[in-house]
Amino acid sequence: MDPQTLTNLFSCTFSPDPNVQKRAELEIRKLGGQEGMVTTVLQIVGNDGVDLATRQAAAVYLKNRVYSSYFVETATRPDQTPIAASDRNNLKATILPLLASSPSRAITVQLAGALKNVVARDFPEQWPTLVDDVKKLLASGDVREVHAGCVAALEMVRAFRFRQNNEILPKLVVEFFPTLVNIATQALSNAPAGPGQEVPIILHIILKTYSTSIILQLSPHQQSAESLVPWGRLLFQVVNIQVPKEAVEEDEDERERSEWWKAKKWAYKILGRLFHRFGNPSQLPSTLQKDYGPFAQHFVTNYAPEIFKVYLQQIELYVSGQAWLSKKCQYRVFTFFTECVKPKSTWALLKPHFENLVSSYVFPQLSFTPAKQEQWESDPIEFVRTTVGTCTPERCIVTPRQTEHTADEFEAFDSPVSAATSFLFSLASNRTKTTFLPILGFINRVLQSKPAAPQRYGALNMTAALGPFIMRHPDVKGNMEQFMVQHVLPEFTASEPYMRAVACEVLGTVIKAGFKFSNEQHLHQHFTAIAATIDDAELPVRVHACLALTEMVTDSEIVKTAVAPQVGKVIQTLLKLSEETDLDILNHCMESMVDTYQTELLPVAAELTARLCETYGRLAKESLNSEEIDGGSIDLDSIMGSDVNEDKTFAAMGVAKTISTVVNAVDSSPEILAQIQEIIIPIVVFTLENKLLDLLDNMYDLVDALTYKLRSIAPNMWPVFELTYKLFKSDAVDFLDEMLPSLDNFVSFGTEVFKARPDYRQMVLDIYQTSITSEHLGENDAVNGCKLAESMLLNLRGCIDDALQPIITTALSLGKNVNTKALQIANLNVLVNAILYNPTATLHILEQAGPGTARKFFDEWFAAINAPARLPRVHDKKLSIVALCALMEVDPANVPESIQEGFHGIVSAALKLFQEYPKAVQARKELEEAYQNESDDESDEDDSKYLNMNEEDDDVWDEDSAYVELLANEGQRLREKSAKVAAGEDFEDDDEDEEEIDEELGYISPLDTIDPYTSFKQALTSFQMKNAQGYQLATTSLSPDLQTFLMEVMRIAEEHSTQAVAQS
Repeated sequence: MDPQTLTNLFSCTFSPDPNVQKRAELEIRKLGGQEGMVTTVLQIVGNDGVDLATRQAAAVYLKNRVYSSYFVETATRPDQTPIAASDRNNLKATILPLLASSPSRAITVQLAGALKNVVARDFPEQWPTLVDDVKKLLASGDVREVHAGCVAALEMVRAFRFRQNNEILPKLVVEFFPTLVNIATQALSNAPAGPGQEVPIILHIILKTYSTSIILQLSPHQQSAESLVPWGRLLFQVVNIQVPKEAVEEDEDERERSEWWKAKKWAYKILGRLFHRFGNPSQLPSTLQKDYGPFAQHFVTNYAPEIFKVYLQQIELYVSGQAWLSKKCQYRVFTFFTECVKPKSTWALLKPHFENLVSSYVFPQLSFTPAKQEQWESDPIEFVRTTVGTCTPERCIVTPRQTEHTADEFEAFDSPVSAATSFLFSLASNRTKTTFLPILGFINRVLQSKPAAPQRYGALNMTAALGPFIMRHPDVKGNMEQFMVQHVLPEFTASEPYMRAVACEVLGTVIKAGFKFSNEQHLHQHFTAIAATIDDAELPVRVHACLALTEMVTDSEIVKTAVAPQVGKVIQTLLKLSEETDLDILNHCMESMVDTYQTELLPVAAELTARLCETYGRLAKESLNSEEIDGGSIDLDSIMGSDVNEDKTFAAMGVAKTISTVVNAVDSSPEILAQIQEIIIPIVVFTLENKLLDLLDNMYDLVDALTYKLRSIAPNMWPVFELTYKLFKSDAVDFLDEMLPSLDNFVSFGTEVFKARPDYRQMVLDIYQTSITSEHLGENDAVNGCKLAESMLLNLRGCIDDALQPIITTALSLGKNVNTKALQIANLNVLVNAILYNPTATLHILEQAGPGTARKFFDEWFAAINAPARLPRVHDKKLSIVALCALMEVDPANVPESIQEGFHGIVSAALKLFQEYPKAVQARKELEEAYQNESDDESDEDDSKYLNMNEEDDDVWDEDSAYVELLANEGQRLREKSAKVAAGEDFEDDDEDEEEIDEELGYISPLDTIDPYTSFKQALTSFQMKNAQGYQLATTSLSPDLQTFLMEVMRIAEEHSTQAVAQS
């Protein structure tokens, strides 16, 4: 391959002419699969005679080619042809020297990415010399080679960072880390005072390598004193180093990004990780005690006090203005302080200092700073994005439970405000008796001193953050009304707009936490103030006012009644604000308003839906455009770190939820609902056509709601069904769980169309068969496929005769290859449904499937009927009863010989089902009642989740601690299961043995209209007439108890028949 030709092509990839650029990219793609291509690209990257931009383009190509094609076994495109062995060998021989001679950081990054992917594939078996090659670079006296060795060590660690129970990473630690810590220590001791970057860059890479190595585990070497002592000394040195002013930029944002502060950030992060994950014995999960228990005791005794001391000094220097501290380092410091609250040993260190930390650091962070003022003035929408959020512990503390997306600064990763607020919450919730009243006393002293607006903002901001705690504290909540009147109400008319905003925030937060005005005049004053701020000139104030008004409307009948005449205007304000800010939380406000004012909003529901759909469409298109722009070259790290279109996607999800609320609000008016459906269908079609997978769940929720509530399928809705099938067969094969309710509705309410469209029937059959046979799907998908097959058999009686044999054959193919009780029942129900659909044909197909197949099915079915809890739900029992009834009406000549001997058992089987049937019906009724009352129970939160009133300074074990323990136990169980399965051993899973099959309360089927008692009576009569001998055998072989029970069932059937006649 000609290097010059390829060089010219890479030069053209950044041509200003898009046509030239496109032609070059296509030509490179064509050449991609040729042997020698990668070798030539490596030559271009290392050629000093080629301009830097072209070499960088070649390096980008190399990384993407390695990522996409180093693992490929079969080629689908020319550029996905596996890289030839000669090119792989040249790549491994060349990449380390290229790293050492790299002319720019941009090229180094691309080469490093390629190296990581090669290491993940080939090391150690197919690259046994790599460790020695890297160690030679690290031992070199040439700083560029040392740098290359550090980069290589980092990428080798990154390649194995997420692999559980691997032996490679601990070995790499032993091989590299003693050398790395020596290099870092020596570099730090000889660091020049000037602006040179060699030392901080190497420090940064080495510390990042250590941090990467402890994501999942801390190796035995790292736990030893041989490693811990030198690394601990280095980390404390980096934390304590005072970076010379001349070594970093004057601008704070630039300084934040400097190599020195990146290195310091990693040092803080490592110390925090060592304590949080491995060195905190009181919070260490039981499954980790064996591996890390002794280390944790040693670390908390010998290292945690020193970390606390050093961090406290750093904060004191920062607060006093003697030293600068980057935001990310501040975040790490206070994250560590937060971790120190629950363990008894570290709380003893922190307890004497908490008041000073709250007043000197937390309070200034929550005050209105010049930076916030600048953002408010220059970009109020961005201010809203980064600062507006409901300040509750669940949303402000970053915990494993936190899954809901919000864009507020209390949750912003690496934000000092986030860390300071989490620290405040941890003090209030875990050491309530010691800390809570002093913190509130500080807030009151600030407000009573009548300080300037920024400080009043800080005190009220702290109040808003602590609102849920305040309203649960028995000694404090009674004083809140006086506090609101004295300190909050006057701020609604403050000249500073941010004071009006925080006043709204405090009001909304405490009302949401349970505050109620005892004085109606006070309520009226606050409502009037909120109503005025809805029209405030400042956007952030309007947003906070809407949030507060929503809480007042939900909480107070007086406010609800007062707002009713103006609810249309309020909704329009919310829509406008939502469109301006794309803030998800405003969608929650609209949902609440729509739900509260269903009757008032009926006349404008269509207009409201149209506005919401327009907003959704815009966000979905922006999200799609972002994916197209950024989807060209990705790898695991870019996927994990990218949030380019995340905000748009989450905003679109929020709008879709609001549309769902509108749909639910108008279900009392089928005409309006049908009108709304026509407005919604285009956004569903757009989402499915463009394969916006993150939004499929929301769209199928809408389709399910519309088709279920209308009990019909509109003509314009059928393209959604077709697109669903296409998606399932391509990009969304694992979305059957989200698709199933809608697919079931299509079959249930579109029966006439299915009867006329064999292609539609084939699509549903194919989805079922794929769910059972696809290697890419699991048992939950198979359960969903079975439900779809059931829907076909129940709703399309007499119309899918040609599908009966494929359905039965597919169900039989599962055989014993079933691990879960849910799939066992679901698969059995498919075959039982086939009996109900056409008993004679099904018996014939079973008999033809193989010797003994019919007998085997009946044995398994009867075993399930006789075993407790094998057919637990009302649907399971009722289905089997009516299927047995269908068998009673079969001509005896059509009963296969293999099952004739036990065929009379169908009567006793039905009676045994009837014995359990009333209990299942009653259990279902109780479950429905419990579900209806669930919302009332949710409001009764346990105050102990918020407050710990224990006066002792013992270790604190709270809900978060229990959750981490649960995750650790589950992780351990899955690792054990994976290891045993890989070794070919049996794994007994207690969780699966205890699996419960819950009633599906929203499930409807044609069986709902069938009375099993009257059906049984009619079938038994038919059985007696058609098969007198079989009837005689079936009834006389019953036990005395069952004979008595048979008379009871017949009596109930007669009662039901009489009632049905009377009602008709």
